Amino acid sequence: MKESMQKVRELEKQQFGYSYAMRVIDFDSETIAPEDGNDGRAEAMEFLSRQSFDLLVNDSTAALLKAAAADAETEQEQAEVRNLQREYDEIAKIPAAEYAAFAKLCQQSIPAWTKAKRTNDFSVFAPYLEKIVAARRAQAAYFDPDRDPYEVFLDRYERGLTIAQCDAFFAQLRETIVPLLAEIQKRGAPIRTDFLNQEWPIDAQKKVSEKIMQLWGLDPKRSMLAESEHPFTTEFWRKDVRITTHYMPRDMFSNLYSVAHEGGHALYELNINPDYDYTSVTGGATMGLHESQSRLFENIVGRSRAFVEYLYPTLKELFPQQLTDVSAEEIWRAVNRAEPSLIRTEADELTYALHIMVRYELEKALMQGTLAVADLPAAWNAKYKEYLGVDVPDDAHGCLQDIHWSMGDLGYFPSYALGSAYGAQAIADLRKTHDFDAQWAAGDMEPLKAALKERVWQWGSMKDPRWLVKSLCGGEFDAKYFTEYLTAKYTEIYKL
Repeated sequence: MKESMQKVRELEKQQFGYSYAMRVIDFDSETIAPEDGNDGRAEAMEFLSRQSFDLLVNDSTAALLKAAAADAETEQEQAEVRNLQREYDEIAKIPAAEYAAFAKLCQQSIPAWTKAKRTNDFSVFAPYLEKIVAARRAQAAYFDPDRDPYEVFLDRYERGLTIAQCDAFFAQLRETIVPLLAEIQKRGAPIRTDFLNQEWPIDAQKKVSEKIMQLWGLDPKRSMLAESEHPFTTEFWRKDVRITTHYMPRDMFSNLYSVAHEGGHALYELNINPDYDYTSVTGGATMGLHESQSRLFENIVGRSRAFVEYLYPTLKELFPQQLTDVSAEEIWRAVNRAEPSLIRTEADELTYALHIMVRYELEKALMQGTLAVADLPAAWNAKYKEYLGVDVPDDAHGCLQDIHWSMGDLGYFPSYALGSAYGAQAIADLRKTHDFDAQWAAGDMEPLKAALKERVWQWGSMKDPRWLVKSLCGGEFDAKYFTEYLTAKYTEIYKL
């Protein structure tokens, strides 16, 4: 290894240290940290962000990356330099003080969002969101002043994604989802749901969580489950990935599928090639690829008839009173019911993309300056009425339901819909050589995990995202696999 690459590795190890510390702060703030300690955490985050920024953005690092680009000999070394250069280019134009202040702002914003959601008071969060939107618009202008500010951040989460591509993708989904939902509402066979809304003891729900963790193969020596207001995954490194869930006394399935979803994220991070440890090529490549894994394990596996039948005896044992006269078939149909709803994380596979479209259009308008934060609740409610036909009763069930904007994640939401489509195409291709229904009915996730590790997980972010999408999908991405999957699944469920 050339001297320049040795110095790159030293830089990456230092970056890892700062990243680890900041992720500890984030994880603690959303799980176990006391509320009144937030100011101190925000100060610490601002300091660490500034140190991390100064470590990367300076003349010495710029010269080092230039030298390393010429000296890199292996594919991994070339990818490390390429990823570092991209990171450098993304933030180098942002004034250091603004970069650090933004990290502090987000650390202050998250608890404000939590309080606003719990108290149903958008005014608590609005001032923070105004600052976040303004900061993101400024950052986009620093990076590429001639490009649409929202598109700048779309590209951050899903490399190469444009507004035009997003618009076309969502239009294709809408052409299938809207008429299919209309058919279901018009002549779909009724689905039993009376057993869903009842008391589900939290202790028993926690055992369901443990069962899902075990089935997914999440080793407790390398992963853990905590509780938070909004479920999420944090990867500290390849042997320390933590997920969270939120228990609702009257909705056991919300927790079950939250753990299944976050567990998919965790599997990706836990199975990256150890050669990439502490380098810029570890970690998931894009959020679309990451969400493909979480949505795949949550829905394609977790809501499959085969898996529900496998899990049924465990659920009956843990909830004997709640499921006295409920069959596995009734559970399978109930957890896959298609009905317009208020909450994205509890939405069915068919209408889920409509929830994403609402967020896509609103955050695009916020970033483009055509929607003021003060007008967000009304705009949100109008979109939900237009797209899902539901009336939003309050902001807690409306524009305050997601944590993403409080974290500065404007441009993230389309990744969920893209990930769903990636996963559907991947499974369609893998079914050519795998009998997943038989395997999942036996609780055997290993063949699927092995295939996903070979196609995506092992590579971390070393390969180009376009290569990884093609590898995952078994060919060039085509949203038709997702629309065909939805059509077949819901035709069967509703006996159309």
